[in-house]
Amino acid sequence: MAMTAQQLADLMPDATQLESNEPEMESSLHYAQLALLVACLEWLWRDRNDFFIGANLTIYFSREQLKNRDFRGPDFFLINQTERRPRKSWVVWEEGGQYPDLIVELLSPATAKTDRSLKKVLYQDRFRTPEYFWFSPDTLEFEGYRLVGQHYEAIAPNDAGWRWSDVLGLFLGVQNETLWYFHRSGELVPTPEEAAEAAQLAAETAQLKVQAAQERTARLAEQLRALGIEPEE
Repeated sequence: MAMTAQQLADLMPDATQLESNEPEMESSLHYAQLALLVACLEWLWRDRNDFFIGANLTIYFSREQLKNRDFRGPDFFLINQTERRPRKSWVVWEEGGQYPDLIVELLSPATAKTDRSLKKVLYQDRFRTPEYFWFSPDTLEFEGYRLVGQHYEAIAPNDAGWRWSDVLGLFLGVQNETLWYFHRSGELVPTPEEAAEAAQLAAETAQLKVQAAQERTARLAEQLRALGIEPEE
């Protein structure tokens, strides 16, 4: 049986300053994919202050784990209903006993077996994480699981191959060999840069429309004056 937050706190020393202990990611593909997952969600939820995103960050969850140095850090994890602030690691007993609500592992040849087996069992049985996804930037393998009762059940893809996340309120799906977020409508969640470019383009388009309307009005006024009619101001 999992310990309560208070039981964990009673057993553990103050661990608010525990550093993350994760190895570097396997390739530039993995770095780029992780950065995209973080940046897009932080942009989409930019007005929220009640979540934490961990990127290649250690989750400390037991005294035995600390003693054995058996560290576990998902590539990407999301925790809702918590304070949005920087952390050096996620220490369960310092965070009210909260475990991730969603985890995404980026598979590599070195980690794929562990991610599909040992970590899946850990996230299912110990973390009780409601949703677990994995994606390989190399092979494009993509799977998703939702906790139903005591066990993970596969999340069925839609016709586009995307899988719905109740935790995110979004689809996760592969497009152009990259894992993206999609709204229920099918609209892709942009990167902050893409969103800024779209906003700039919209502003420039609106300005051009205003200028075009002003030019049409000026031409019409000239035509009226040529006919001896003074246009109203």
